[in-house]
This record gives sequence, C-alpha cells and structure tokens, in this order.
Amino acid sequence: MKPPPHILTVGHSNHPPEKLIELLRAHGVTAVADVRSQPYSRYTPQFNRETLEAILKREGLAYVFLGRELGARSDDRSCYDQSGRVRYERLAATDLFRSGLQRVLQGAAKHRIALLCAEKEPLECHRTLLVSLELARQGVSISHILASGELESHEATLDRLLEMEKLGGADLFRSRAEKLSEACARQERRIAYTADPNAALQELP
Repeated sequence: MKPPPHILTVGHSNHPPEKLIELLRAHGVTAVADVRSQPYSRYTPQFNRETLEAILKREGLAYVFLGRELGARSDDRSCYDQSGRVRYERLAATDLFRSGLQRVLQGAAKHRIALLCAEKEPLECHRTLLVSLELARQGVSISHILASGELESHEATLDRLLEMEKLGGADLFRSRAEKLSEACARQERRIAYTADPNAALQELP
C-alpha cells in the first residue's frame, strides 16, 4: 500500500530570507505552496509574492500561489457569519477550497511541499486550523516547521492546543476528537479574519 503523502507547513515570520531557506533546506522541501490571501506586507517586504518567488527560484525551489484557493480571507460572502468573521467549516466546504487541496495533493506526488503563511506559531494560523486539519482528514501526514528549526507533528501541535485550552486531561464523557473540536473552535474565534462589522451586517448573509 502506498504511504500517505507527507506535507509540511512553515511561517515566514520576520525572518531574513536566508533563515527561511535554511528552514526549508533542513527538512528537504522542494516546493512552497503560498496560502496567504494577501502575500504582501510593509513589515516583511522580503516575502512579498514576487520577491519570494524570485528568491525560491534562485535557490532551485518551486513556488505556487494558492492564496485564492486556500487563503483565510475568502471572497465568498457565504463563508462569513453575521459578525463578519470567516467560518472555517464553511470555507472548507467550498469548491474553490477543495480544488486547492487537490492541487496540493497532486503536487505532493512529485515534491516535498511546505505550505507557507506568515505566522511563526502554527496554532495562530489558518494553515494549521483550517488547511492542515482538512488535509489530515484525507489521511495526509502533516508536520510543522517551527522557527527553532524543529519539526513538530500535527498531532503534537494539536496536543499543545488541548493543553493551552486546559482540555488535555482524561475525560470520561468526551473523546479526544470532541475535545479537539472545541479547542479548535475556540482558537478559530481568536484568529479567524473578521471583515468590517458594519459592512458585514449590510452585505454578508
């Protein structure tokens, strides 16, 4: 039986480009899938889309932008609740998002892929609480490249979330999956993109 694909994630944070390349090289990454909705920042211009693509190309690493498919700021108004906050479960159910996952899986057949976003901490980013969770549901093995250079399994990352939410202990009445669902929902409420509430009330369903 063919083993499941193994996909990595990484946050560029405020690293210099050389540090990001070092992190990618250390874990054998050959292609970067950029899942930022808005791949530009005045604070980290070294990772603006075109600049990053050129740096990676120079280093012999492939680059693909998947922010439209797998980004956290959807253009689909049905993905927002009444308060203007993106709901990950709605976003994950869209055809566009599902097509993005398929592109990642197809790419993983040829490359060792790292999903790239901005946040240093995996638990503060949709690459973990949305994209990785959905890939894991399809049997994909996920690991997160930490800023220290260490590789943390997706299961270990979720264990940290359970501890953070004080849900890590034994529970006679709830399974680990049920506790994880609650922990992920709590963290999603903290980090999910929220549009202007006034505009949301007028324009979003």
